[in-house]
Amino acid sequence: MPRTDAMLADRRLVAAQDRLGRGLVKAAVAGAQQRVREGVTHPRDAVDVALSLLPPTACGLRPVVNATGVLVHTNLGRAPLSPAAVAAITAAAGYTDVEMDLADGRRARRGRTAMAALAQAVPEAGAVHVVNNNAAALALAATALAQGKEIVVSRGELVEIGDGFRLPELLESTGARLREVGTTNRTALRDYQDACGPGTGFILKVHPSNFRIEGFTSQVPVRELATIGPPVVADIGSGLLRPDPLLPDEPDAAGTLFQGAALVTASGDKLLGGPQAGLLLGEAALVERLRRHPLARALRVDKLTLAALEASLLGPAPPVRRSLHAGAAELMERAERLARRLGDRAEAVSTVARVGGGGAPGVELPSAGIAVDQELAVRLRRGDPAVVGRVTGGRLVLDLRAVDPGQDEIIAAAVERACT
Repeated sequence: MPRTDAMLADRRLVAAQDRLGRGLVKAAVAGAQQRVREGVTHPRDAVDVALSLLPPTACGLRPVVNATGVLVHTNLGRAPLSPAAVAAITAAAGYTDVEMDLADGRRARRGRTAMAALAQAVPEAGAVHVVNNNAAALALAATALAQGKEIVVSRGELVEIGDGFRLPELLESTGARLREVGTTNRTALRDYQDACGPGTGFILKVHPSNFRIEGFTSQVPVRELATIGPPVVADIGSGLLRPDPLLPDEPDAAGTLFQGAALVTASGDKLLGGPQAGLLLGEAALVERLRRHPLARALRVDKLTLAALEASLLGPAPPVRRSLHAGAAELMERAERLARRLGDRAEAVSTVARVGGGGAPGVELPSAGIAVDQELAVRLRRGDPAVVGRVTGGRLVLDLRAVDPGQDEIIAAAVERACT
């Protein structure tokens, strides 16, 4: 049996310890020794086996090729970052001037360049601030503006988001009281007017981003709510900063502010295509009040998020934006090339993709991909890298809309391995 200390002294495993840490390398050595005990591995090959058992990084997260046809897939980390954002994170990983003015050596506004980029992207906002996600943005607004007061909100907008978290419970946890108005399917302006009074902290408008109510319905637009008196806080959810012709019913930050919202909250890791973050945009005095609230410190983002957000705003279009606007004909051409490469193991098919991540419910995006034997689903998920598609009609469909063209070869190689 190869000795642990002797194996760890091998120069290749010494280098691995510098990269991954001693604990992970020792675990790989133990795995190799177990194979020797079982007679699966010859003792002379133990170091090679240990090297093969090493993880690529010291992190347990595994890269995934998203072939589900869902662009903003919550279970797969929502929006993938652009190369510009990844480079910005690397640059910010060491010491940075995140809160220092290098010209005079004094303390400076935290993340000032990222805030400037966000303000430039939405000039309709008098001021901007960023917290760690959209739920945090709403919690900060409720705490700072409505603690001990009422938040007036339509019953049809009291949504439940992922993993069982419910908006009313989040808001009530801040010490605010909810004043529900209207009904599930219909709410009128007079409902809000009758509910507002001296005890109103703000009127909340929530975009139902992960469901639709159809039929006998009505809701009150922001422009009408803004005439009542109390400030209107609008949660647009998906992080669309400006209108997109592909998503005509999806509210955007600029348009919502133009309609009279005092404050808009949104996510940074959905249609904006950046890192997880909660965006606060609105009237300067209101945003500053939130920024200076004690809770804001607990919700602040780190330097890596600031760097990635700025690069997503100023750099090339993030992957989500490119995927959203990819042409169906181009996707079919890619699918046909893959099918030719794989022969009788795959067929090019037309598919329907979706935005996902609680954005643009009901919007269908014409797409294309390849259909393979559904028995390959588990093998592809367990591959390296993992490839995740969706099983439908007795076949596994690998939709290409959310797949970077540079990953087509990865999919082809993964299918070939899975077939053998």
